This record gives sequence, structure tokens and C-alpha cells, in this order.
Amino acid sequence: MGILDFLTGEFIDVIHWVDDTRDTMVWRFEREGHAIKYGAKLTVREGQAAVFVHEGQIADVFTPGLYMLETNNMPVLTTLQHWDHGFRSPFKSEIYFVNTTRFTDQKWGTKNPIIARDPEFGPVRLRAYGTYVMRVSEPAKFLSQIVGTDGEFTASEISFQIRNIIVQEFSRVIASSGIPVLDMAANTGDLGKIVARAIAPAVAAYGLEIPEFYVENISLPEAVEAALDKRTSMGIVGDLGRFMQYSAAEALGRGDGSAGSVMGAGVGAGIGMAMGQQLGPWGAAPAAPAAQVPPPPPPVEKVWHLARSGAVEGPYGRGHLGRLVHDGSLTRETLVWAPGQDGWKPAGEIAELAQLFTVMPPPPPPVPPSGG
Repeated sequence: MGILDFLTGEFIDVIHWVDDTRDTMVWRFEREGHAIKYGAKLTVREGQAAVFVHEGQIADVFTPGLYMLETNNMPVLTTLQHWDHGFRSPFKSEIYFVNTTRFTDQKWGTKNPIIARDPEFGPVRLRAYGTYVMRVSEPAKFLSQIVGTDGEFTASEISFQIRNIIVQEFSRVIASSGIPVLDMAANTGDLGKIVARAIAPAVAAYGLEIPEFYVENISLPEAVEAALDKRTSMGIVGDLGRFMQYSAAEALGRGDGSAGSVMGAGVGAGIGMAMGQQLGPWGAAPAAPAAQVPPPPPPVEKVWHLARSGAVEGPYGRGHLGRLVHDGSLTRETLVWAPGQDGWKPAGEIAELAQLFTVMPPPPPPVPPSGG
């Protein structure tokens, strides 16, 4: 190196850093022999901090602004003050520029499933992933704890460690949150805030902070998701079963002959309900011996009341009414009433009783005259 080149480097008096990589967190200002000229100008831009290191120790941290390095309390010496040492200063000083802006779109995710205990499904395996934003909050601590003497430190060099911290705290938060698996999708925002608060002390020890943390997705194993879909589909069977039971009871009360068809449909719904009960949330249960379906109960006999001589008689079943017709106590004009009927009506106008009058035998034929 020529004397002219050395002197040219010696008299550089502007120290600054312009970065366009979007990934560099720390950059060291390189000088010949790490000597910094007395009276040099230090420019620190917005989103930056400059850490002054002298003889291996952090001397000061400069925030955004323009500084003249000329005070004696700063260890700034130049080789011009030590010509007898051949332009070499025994005082070695370094300046590290630290990027204090936010590093966005940092990825995190669970490499292996997280075991959590769900109040409804029991132990389940969960996977999750998302993004976060980090920034340097304490440049001096970040330099001493993480960077060291690295002349160019990037975000990728610390992201793996941050991911490990996130996954560890996320696993702990999920295990203690008590949030059901089915409700986690609606609570990812709250989970993100809880995890961000949990990891804050760990990353603060590195001089970092996580101002934004997002949980983008929490997923279950495919087999569990398929079982949940099946369970959702079977949920409607229980409602149909209760509806068919109600319909059968109502039809029996009417006694209009529709109970048989309703009971047949109810038997089919009962079989469907039995299948739904055997299919638990995780699939089909072991087959059990099929129980015989009991026959439907006999229909309730309809009864009638009679109005004769200003008094109400009955109730009588259809068989008893047939005997009254036979002995003449019940005629077509006799007023009758049954539950569900709109007022008293002549027996001959009731379709169910009209048959009683048509099955009566005709009068006997006349006796032929005897031959004389």
C-alpha cells in the first residue's frame, strides 16, 4: 500500500452507512487499522443506531443525528498524532451501524405436532404457523449478546433462534389456554397477543422486541379433520329422531290410521339414530349385536257418547254400538259424539258408524200361506 493511498484513507472524515439489502441488521464501518480521524463526522440516519467500540469495549451509542468526533472523552485518536509509530495508532476504535427498523414477514412454524388436551376431544395433535416482526430495541445489548465482532450480521442468522423461542412459548400457551380446538380459529388474534407477551422477556435478553406477532393457521391431523366432518354430518340425525318421535305420538293421539305409517318412518329414524350413536367422534365403534325393534303399539280404539232422552251415555266402543244397533237402541238419528268431533251429529252421518246400519240383515221373508 502506497503512502498516498494510506494518507487518502487516513483523511476520510465522513462516517455513514446506506443499506439496500433489507436483511442486514448490523454493519461494521471498515477503516485501515480501525483508526478514526479526530474531528470526523458521523452521520446516523433515521432507523439506525451507531455503536462506538474502543479497545474491545462499548463506549457509546449514537442515535439518529450528525456528530463531530472530537471530544476527548471519546476514544478517538488518529495515526497523525503518532508519527513515530508509522501512522499506526495503538488505540483501535470501531463503529457498528445497527438497523433499528422493523424486519417484517419473518416466518415461524411448528416442525413437529404439539400435543394439547382438548376439553371435548381429549389429547390432540396440533400444527401451527404464522409470521412475526422483529426489531432491535437495544443496540448495545444486541451487539454484545448476539453479533460480537461479525462485520455484517443478517436477520437470517438470528431467525432460527427466534423461531425456537416462539414454538416453545406457543406450545406452553396452547397447553394452558383451555381454548377448545373448534374455537381456536376464532381466537387466533388473542392467541397471538398472548404468545407475543410470553416471548417478550426471552427476546429482550438479546436486545430485540417483537412488535407484531400473527398466528395464521392452526390445523389438526387429516384423520381428525375427517372424523370431525363425519360428526357434523351425523349431528342432524338426532334432530330427525326427536321429530319422528313427536310425530308418532301425535298420530296415535289422533287415531286416524296414520300412526302405522308414522311408526314405520319412526323405526327407520330410530335405526339411523342408533347408527349415529355408535359412530363416535373418531369413527365407527366395534359392531354390537343388533337389537330387535319392538313392534308398534296397537292403535287406540275410538269411542263414542250417545245422547238419548236428555242424558249422555257411554263411552262405547264400536263393538258395543253394533249390539245397540242390533237391539234397536241405536238408530241413524241417534246423536253421537267422539273426542275431536265438532259437536253432536246423527250416527248415520258418521262414516265409521254408517257401516253398522248397512250390515243389518234384511227382514225375514213372509211366511208362505199353508195349503188348505
